[in-house]
Amino acid sequence: MDVQAGAATRDQSRVIPRGELRALGERLRREGKRIAFANGCFDVLHVGHARYLQAARAEGDVLVVGVNGDAAVRALKGPGRPLLPAEARAELVAALEAVDYVLIFEEQNAEAVLTELNPHVHCKGTDYTEENVPEREVMRRLGGEVRIVGDPKDHSTRAILAGIAKQS
Repeated sequence: MDVQAGAATRDQSRVIPRGELRALGERLRREGKRIAFANGCFDVLHVGHARYLQAARAEGDVLVVGVNGDAAVRALKGPGRPLLPAEARAELVAALEAVDYVLIFEEQNAEAVLTELNPHVHCKGTDYTEENVPEREVMRRLGGEVRIVGDPKDHSTRAILAGIAKQS
């Protein structure tokens, strides 16, 4: 067996269609798993993303990650973004050991995704506080928790891109 092909298949199989999200959440809850959810653009994967997702994974038995679709990234980050299409960003995130499942979602916030998945905990990075997480009311309504996880926001795709532009 081609080891590289096997790894690619495994990582791609961890990227699930949005339509399967509700059933995934229901199955994991039946199995008694604590579901953690994290989300982001993940346009240029960097160490801050890895640390955020590792910390999010520590909040549950299973980590489901939402990756913003291309139109949402453009709306959130501006013209010229994303650099990578959503499918590539999702596959890169799925390749991380901490991540169990990945889905692409088109909305600019994760409220609808959270409602479908019904996770126990919604994890956001340290650029948020529990009070300013946009989805906090949805999580309260679902009976879940919001956790701020990861290391200090010392890393950003914007800073990486500025450094690359400066060297060009």
